[in-house]
Amino acid sequence: MKTTTLLLVLVAAFFVPAAGSRYYTFLANDIVIWALFATSLNLLVGYTGLVSFGHAAYFGIGAYTTGILMKKLAVPFLVAFPAAGVVAALFALVFGFFCVRLTKIYFAMLTLAFAQIVWAICFKWNDVTGGEQGMPEIPYPDLAWMEKLPLVDTLRTSDHFYLVTVVLVATCLWLLRRVVGSPFGRILTTIRENPERAEFIGVNVRRYELVAFVIAGAFAGLAGGLFGIFNRGVFPDFAYWPKSSEVLIMTILGGMGHFYGPAVGALVLLVLNQQITSYTQYWPFILGSILIVLLFVFPGGIVGALDTARHRLLRPRRA
Repeated sequence: MKTTTLLLVLVAAFFVPAAGSRYYTFLANDIVIWALFATSLNLLVGYTGLVSFGHAAYFGIGAYTTGILMKKLAVPFLVAFPAAGVVAALFALVFGFFCVRLTKIYFAMLTLAFAQIVWAICFKWNDVTGGEQGMPEIPYPDLAWMEKLPLVDTLRTSDHFYLVTVVLVATCLWLLRRVVGSPFGRILTTIRENPERAEFIGVNVRRYELVAFVIAGAFAGLAGGLFGIFNRGVFPDFAYWPKSSEVLIMTILGGMGHFYGPAVGALVLLVLNQQITSYTQYWPFILGSILIVLLFVFPGGIVGALDTARHRLLRPRRA
């Protein structure tokens, strides 16, 4: 995607609250946060070749970190939000130290095992996490300063938070883009293609995989921190395995290895889910059927198929 296209998407995102619909703002906020979550997973799955079944653990850790700091300790958002990424990264460092020692399905199952441990702690530690009931009524950050800005001064508090979310997620995506475009990112791609050859030329494969694991966990934690506030509550299912499967489906559907593929996958999956659930009670069957068709039609993901079509169209012109 070209820079011009990305700027147009960003501008369009900023104008969503102008439509005046709470529904569209709610849906856009949900998509933006999940786009960051899925893109963080793509760093592992699409660029490093590590399939994680437990990425929701860091999403949940980030959500609980922000929730506890803001609700119980009255810590301002400017501190609580980055803390979500730091705490999630620390947990990813500990868990990843063990996970990267295994490969393929064994790696995936170990990530799931650690995620289940995180979920069990969130579910049972009543004094800190609220246990099964979770932590409702997470406060919005203090956005009174936005009421003094032109053009946005008449918007609702939820709209103000949406705009802040767009800016923060855009910044995170820019940072992730710099990571995958750097020499470090190119080494990750080399490891994905052939880890044995990468090891042979002197690359410390386990160390690079661990660093990628920590970075992915940190950005998943930041997405979780935003989601807890957006959801106005943090609950144990944030760290449960279905969240990991949802974000993995988004990544595959949009296109693994394509930077903006997971964001497109998040957009398509969430819009489909919202539309289908509003028409029928059999939405899981219909949504599952549509996803199967999409994955068969676009085996490389939606963005992968679009990229292939673009190259085929440009090939005769170059010739």
